[in-house]
Amino acid sequence: MMKVNVLQKHYFFDHNRKYGTKIKVARIFNTYGPNMRPDDGRVISSFILQALNNINITIYGNGNQTRSFCYVDDLINGIYKLMNSNNNVIGPINIGNTVEFTILELAKLVLQSTKSKSRITFNDLPQDDPLQRRPVIDEAKIKLDWQPNIILQDGLVKTIAYFTKTLKKK
Repeated sequence: MMKVNVLQKHYFFDHNRKYGTKIKVARIFNTYGPNMRPDDGRVISSFILQALNNINITIYGNGNQTRSFCYVDDLINGIYKLMNSNNNVIGPINIGNTVEFTILELAKLVLQSTKSKSRITFNDLPQDDPLQRRPVIDEAKIKLDWQPNIILQDGLVKTIAYFTKTLKKK
C-alpha cells in the first residue's frame, strides 16, 4: 500500500476511467496498536509513553476536542476487504472507527490503564487543530460489510503492553 498525494490520486482515477486500470482507494483515519513508533507524534503513543514514564500528559486546548481511534487489526481487515471487493468498488472508502472520545477522556483512560502517577497538564491549542475527527464509514459497511470491532479500551491494553515491553528492552 502506498500513500499518495492529491495529484497522484487524480492520476489514478483518470487512468482507471481512461484505461480500465483496477484501483482501490482507502482513506485511513487515526490508527493505533502494537508496533507504533514511539516518536511518531500520535496522541495515543505520546500519552502512553508519558504515562509509562510518569511524565505529565500534555493536552493541547481544554481536551474537549474529539478523535476516533481504529485498532490496527480492524484497519487491516478493512483494507483486506477493500482489496478483495468487486472491481466496481474503487473508493475512496473511509476506514476508521466512528466512536468518538475527547482527548481528555483518552488521557484519563491511559492514566487508568497504565496506573501512572502522571498528571494532566494543558497547553494552548494550535490554531490548525480540528475540534472533531470522525470518519463516516457508511460505504465500508455497505460495500465491504466492514466495521471496526475492537473497542478503544481493549486495543489500549495491547498497545500499552507493547510499549511497556519496548521500554524494558531499552
